[in-house]
Amino acid sequence: MSPNRANTRIVPALAALLGTLVLAVGCGSDDDADTVDPGSASSESAITLEQARAKVDGTPELALLRRQANEILDGGVSDFGARIEELKGTPIVVNKWASWCGPCREEFPYFQSQAIEREDVAFVGILSNDGPDTGASFLEQLPLPYPSYLDSDIKIADSLDIGREFPATVFIDRSGEVTHTKLGPYTSEEDLAADIERYSS
Repeated sequence: MSPNRANTRIVPALAALLGTLVLAVGCGSDDDADTVDPGSASSESAITLEQARAKVDGTPELALLRRQANEILDGGVSDFGARIEELKGTPIVVNKWASWCGPCREEFPYFQSQAIEREDVAFVGILSNDGPDTGASFLEQLPLPYPSYLDSDIKIADSLDIGREFPATVFIDRSGEVTHTKLGPYTSEEDLAADIERYSS
């Protein structure tokens, strides 16, 4: 077999392998975030904006989270840290996302559904390495029943030791301790629900 023929077989195989690895680890970081179409993935919303904003029974802290549904909050690391402190006594799921991240979009419906179902768990988003306008456009298509903190400089993500991985999910227990960090996307709602049960006690 000639070297050229061998190369024509190896190159497509390597390309397929690289594509699989990219999907497996999620988005990674994207320095050209604004050039990526936020609608490039095709997930459909699991809830409507009205459902996202529906009142929730429970603690005042959880009720406030629901009143801030689908909002993008500024304030950086200090405001985010204060919110986590306020929620102490309640398990917390923190999901880091970006409008340009296809795997983030794919897993979003799972977080929508679980946040509606689990009124005993606080959900908080982090909109990292992205801007408020592109984030807001994304949330028009996939509304969240909880707020997200703007983290354009990735300092909030760094404070949670999740750096530039997209998406990423951090589980915090009632005492305020991180119990688990999931790097990369959830591929089913069942897997997310299982991790909520396992790590959000």
